[in-house]
Amino acid sequence: MPTAKNNVALLVHACDRYEFLFKGFDYTFSENWDFEIPCNYYFATEVKEVEVNGFTNIKSGKGEWADRLVTLLSNIDEEYVLYFQEDMWLSKSVNPKFFIALFERAIKNGWQQVKLHSSSVYKTKETTNFIEGFNIAEIDNKASNYLMSHQITLWKKDFLLAQLYKQEHPWRNERKGTKRLKKLNPLILHVDCFAENGAAEINNNKNPSERSEYYAVSFNSTLNHNAVRFIEVLKSGSQSQKDYAAELQNHYDNNLTHDGKEKPKKVDLFKKIKTFFRKTISK
Repeated sequence: MPTAKNNVALLVHACDRYEFLFKGFDYTFSENWDFEIPCNYYFATEVKEVEVNGFTNIKSGKGEWADRLVTLLSNIDEEYVLYFQEDMWLSKSVNPKFFIALFERAIKNGWQQVKLHSSSVYKTKETTNFIEGFNIAEIDNKASNYLMSHQITLWKKDFLLAQLYKQEHPWRNERKGTKRLKKLNPLILHVDCFAENGAAEINNNKNPSERSEYYAVSFNSTLNHNAVRFIEVLKSGSQSQKDYAAELQNHYDNNLTHDGKEKPKKVDLFKKIKTFFRKTISK
């Protein structure tokens, strides 16, 4: 059997328009991750060339979200993928012992999907299996939402590929992918390894020693309130971190998109109709 390092890829699936977030991911991941955890590290962009500490930059080319991910997965050799996105910023250290044991057990048992983020959308069933105090719970597929999600998850690569339909944007993939998985009803496992946006544990654990945490800092192409905690931390860091904190603060205060533009103002339907008739009358 190949070693775990050759069998697991930690993949950060990024969008080029979100390049502004790459530096924040780099700072927070480097601060809280242990690169001795046995996996291969890939930071995936579309066409941009980037340098992220500890990662190999791979590229998908342009295209719809699902199509780009299929390209990436088809061009890496590992059997398992630990999936991240660039707006998921770690705020607490991880326990390397947990990941070493998780990878070994997943490979041995052929686990297809292990959700690693706590969220109230999942309803779980306790099992007798534990890793570092975390219960390896089973998802109740019928009672749970978002069986297909893009939060931090360990996937068997072939199983993930089977959930990716052509031309699906991320929201459609989560929505329709969940319907497909409910119909398929596979074994999906859940572990409270990461507190997603500070969420509480949902399983019956045995006082796990190190529970990590991450916050999603992006919403509709702009920074959300979760970014504030990282801005405050970066303000007391190196000069480059202080400079980046100032950029983040400016984007947050002015509701700028990640590519530095003002967010378009929404126009309600009534105003759109009124404007249309005005233009029609004036012709």
